[in-house]
Amino acid sequence: MNGKILIVDDDADNRNLMGEFLSLHGYETVMAADGQAALEQFDQCEPDLVLLDVVMPLLGGLEVCSRLKADPRSRLTPVVLVTGLSATEDRVRGLEVGADDFLTKPLDPSELLARVRSLVSLKSYTDELERVEGVIFALSRIVEGKDPYTVGHCERLSSYSVRLAHRIGLPADQITSLERAGIVHDIGKIAVPDSILLKAGPLTCDEWKIMREHPVNGEHICMPLKSFRCVHPIIRHHHEKLDGSGYPDGIKGAEIPLTARVLQIVDVFDALTTARPYKRAMSINEAFEVMEAEVKKGWWDPDLFKEFKDMVSKPLSENAECQPKPQRAGRLKPNRQRTGRHAARAEAKALLQEIGR
Repeated sequence: MNGKILIVDDDADNRNLMGEFLSLHGYETVMAADGQAALEQFDQCEPDLVLLDVVMPLLGGLEVCSRLKADPRSRLTPVVLVTGLSATEDRVRGLEVGADDFLTKPLDPSELLARVRSLVSLKSYTDELERVEGVIFALSRIVEGKDPYTVGHCERLSSYSVRLAHRIGLPADQITSLERAGIVHDIGKIAVPDSILLKAGPLTCDEWKIMREHPVNGEHICMPLKSFRCVHPIIRHHHEKLDGSGYPDGIKGAEIPLTARVLQIVDVFDALTTARPYKRAMSINEAFEVMEAEVKKGWWDPDLFKEFKDMVSKPLSENAECQPKPQRAGRLKPNRQRTGRHAARAEAKALLQEIGR
């Protein structure tokens, strides 16, 4: 079959005529007699295209279209409004609720077939992109799953980044990019050997060289996805620092994209407040003290840090998702002889190691 078409019309003759015509041209057709039935049928059959009559009793076509486009599961499915209304304001209303195209009654068979072929083809490309994105996200979770100490890290970064982006008023496309980047930012680590990725002690110079390639590798992995074009610079530059001492390009200040600076802040915070094999999990206040010192060094964006700190510092009842859960250090073995300045130095080295990773 060429694709599955959901035909929605309260007139049975119209439904049957469109259904028979499209079936002759290799399309599978599913029928619905009203708006509510259309929504139910959509959930059951997941069509490639919806042909939707506008004027129907109870739930009209405009409302059905609006609901489909508001749902993440169905918003990418093309919807064609079929209507006898020809006034400009009626077309404008259709565009406002997200309609992809219009057909005017009485239908011209050749026009109907051309529109259906074009939009079903477009849906197939969209589905392919979604499958590729799914593979990218799956690879990212494989990388995260290698180390039990980083479980949940990507989801937390995605959530923190989106909340901070909303707080500072970033546009919707950049917020979506940060949501994706939080999940895939470390996908380049799939090329890093486990002996380096999971090493509990300090990395050698050669090991650091390999580790620092992961932002570039991650960008290259995601490069074929045009829908990720705003995610690419976040992946590449999330380990840069404002003073130019970061990697991979050593860029500084405003050269670092704002979205990458947002991810930097939340990445450092999450790294400090979760346990690793070589360090304990810090409290929120301890993490902020470390980050404040690093802001003074010129590493992180001071304005973004202030906004993030204010966001996280809300009362627990208002901001529960930003409170790190207590974690056991696992393989981290305390040394009773390492106290005072020795312990502080050891922990500082561990923190620098984590921030670099």
